Amino acid sequence: MSRSWLPRVTVATVVEHKGKFLMVEENIRGERIINQPAGHLDPDESLIEAAVRETKEETGWLVEITNLIEFSQWTSQSNKHYLRSCFAGKIIHFDPDQVLDDGIIRAIWMSRDEVAQHKHRLRSPLVLQHIDLHIAGKSLDLDVFSYYD
Repeated sequence: MSRSWLPRVTVATVVEHKGKFLMVEENIRGERIINQPAGHLDPDESLIEAAVRETKEETGWLVEITNLIEFSQWTSQSNKHYLRSCFAGKIIHFDPDQVLDDGIIRAIWMSRDEVAQHKHRLRSPLVLQHIDLHIAGKSLDLDVFSYYD
């Protein structure tokens, strides 16, 4: 087995408020893409901490993670392998002074149908899949994760 193969560990947060979902529009290699607030796990943080951090850095919204929607494995068209923990979160506070991460154009609230209308612009098929699973009520307790130092 090749030691150079490493899956990317990522987090995403589905945040629903008044029937709309918190999304980000980002510039990826010159294309305007739609995604949930999402990103990579950093050293010395839990998956939940990463989800809270990424959401704030990309949208200005501080959220409380309420549950896990799904833990997914996905291989992109460019043959990159992702392990994605997708959480549900509820809004706590908005910081209008938050400087958004590089590449983030804006945070935007969209209905499920508006997200689906932009299917061709979604960062991955998991974006709409995780919204639909959230709407369907898929929910796993956060105690499914264990952390060992």
